[in-house]
Amino acid sequence: MSDGSAVEDHSAASESLDNDQDQAKARAAWYYFVGGLTQQEIADRLGMTRLRVNKLVGQARADGSVKIEIRSPIAECIELEQELARRYRLKDCVVVPSVPDNADQQRVIGEAAAMLLDRYLVDGQAIGIGWGRTLRAGLSRLPVRRHARSWVVALMGGLTRGSGTNTFEVSTELARRIGAECYYMAAPIYCPSADSRQVLLTHYGIAEVMRRAREVEVAIMSCGDLSYRSELIVTQTVQENLESLVGAGAIGDLLGTFLGADGKPVDHPLNRCVMAVSPVELMKVKTSILASGGMHKAPVIRAILDAGYANRVVTDAAVARALTGG
Repeated sequence: MSDGSAVEDHSAASESLDNDQDQAKARAAWYYFVGGLTQQEIADRLGMTRLRVNKLVGQARADGSVKIEIRSPIAECIELEQELARRYRLKDCVVVPSVPDNADQQRVIGEAAAMLLDRYLVDGQAIGIGWGRTLRAGLSRLPVRRHARSWVVALMGGLTRGSGTNTFEVSTELARRIGAECYYMAAPIYCPSADSRQVLLTHYGIAEVMRRAREVEVAIMSCGDLSYRSELIVTQTVQENLESLVGAGAIGDLLGTFLGADGKPVDHPLNRCVMAVSPVELMKVKTSILASGGMHKAPVIRAILDAGYANRVVTDAAVARALTGG
């Protein structure tokens, strides 16, 4: 049994490497032959050496990938990336193919987000992370390294029950992957009242974590809509307030803050009780990555990007088309 498992693991790893190689080749070819970028510009954009770009472009030319057009389904994704960046003035975009199964879509987006995050990680950084299935699914693709001078901090409070996608589990896993220290927001996502939130923030430990969360250089987060596919929506606190949230104009949340279609936090008591970095504070983060997809989330993703709360995005092709009017 162990020999068979080893063969299967090796086969899966080889298939994954081949897919990554094909995608890198398609991206390099598109930027070079269609986008008109130099090989050095492509290397800087994709986070690889100019020598590797030269090799990928040569392979694309030799194996027939490049004729009059790029013969690869990812070409549409690359075009959507360009349009998204222009439309929302983003510094980086990754668009992955859309798949019908929601869990598979979250995994694909999460893996792509982890690969994007990897480009920006250097030792000595402060890194903030949200929560959710998308982020948790992608962390396994983040290469293990030792960034002993870096630290990870949860950008929001947690649930009272573990699920593997809670802020505690997600931030712990990121810290483990990069060999960094981790700071937890040891408080619930929503406090009982605005006054109790203020009292909690006087605790030196929580105040210190909140300070660190507001000083991160890199942030990666997801968002949720108001459907039952959102983990936050099924919590008791939000369930009790769902009708009034809809009445206040909420269409989804970012780090637990509920937003309207204009991207502004709605006027609702929950937003005054949330223990998290605010969307406005995210605008100060040098590298902020939003990783979310699925057409049910398209309205809230649009609101977040319109408001400028994230300067990089990872999403799927169907959402990207909706966001760019395609």
